[in-house]
Amino acid sequence: MNILLNGICGHMGQEVVALADTGLRGCVLTAGVDPNANDDYPVPVYRNFDEITSVDGIDCIIDFSHHSCAPQLLEFAASHGIPTVVATTGHTDDELAAIYSAAARIPVFFSANMSLGVALLVELAKTAALAMPEAEIEIIEKHHNRKIDAPSGTAIMIANAICDVRPDAYANTGRSGHGKRSPNEIGIHAVRMGNIVGEHEVIVGTQNQTITLKHEAHSRALFAEGAIAAADFIITKAPGLYDMKSLVSGNKKDTATV
Repeated sequence: MNILLNGICGHMGQEVVALADTGLRGCVLTAGVDPNANDDYPVPVYRNFDEITSVDGIDCIIDFSHHSCAPQLLEFAASHGIPTVVATTGHTDDELAAIYSAAARIPVFFSANMSLGVALLVELAKTAALAMPEAEIEIIEKHHNRKIDAPSGTAIMIANAICDVRPDAYANTGRSGHGKRSPNEIGIHAVRMGNIVGEHEVIVGTQNQTITLKHEAHSRALFAEGAIAAADFIITKAPGLYDMKSLVSGNKKDTATV
């Protein structure tokens, strides 16, 4: 499985490089793209997609760059028929539209979190929300002090999943001011400090009992591992939009309803 890595010079790009060196899932790093490209890599590294003159042998693109790269990245991928794993977060509406548009032409794996454990956390949270319809639900996410977007894309993903099974629910980000808590709100709270890789905690509670569901990432290699697994998953798939739940179930999202 030959990979073109977008964002090869970044922290997560380097995690993918390290895992590719181990041959995880037959992953072979073929080329990279990064505006900070230098000559310290054993494969060709381009400053942008316009510099790439041949895509022969590339099975999949993994994107660990910046969300603003999505339109150019997906147009390049779609025009060359290359399956793509988008592992960035914080996309604008226009950038999301580029992702969904490309998914009509190529397989696109897009998830706010590349962790299988988080995918399981989402399913457990949905199960708890359904089983305890009277329960109040809060989400606490913690990340390092360099993370730009808040709340995290993963926290939003969890809240949206709960809203899928509780149609009257809505997310309340960063609660402040005066007033009682609405029974239908899902509170989302962001913590930014130190070097926390990533923690997501879902608290489901009634007047008489509380269930706490928590996922903690111990290393950023977790997300690189998930991205490589995602690439391995989609390279043989039909065009469509896929995510971590798709990987678990083998199904794709309905791109018309995303």
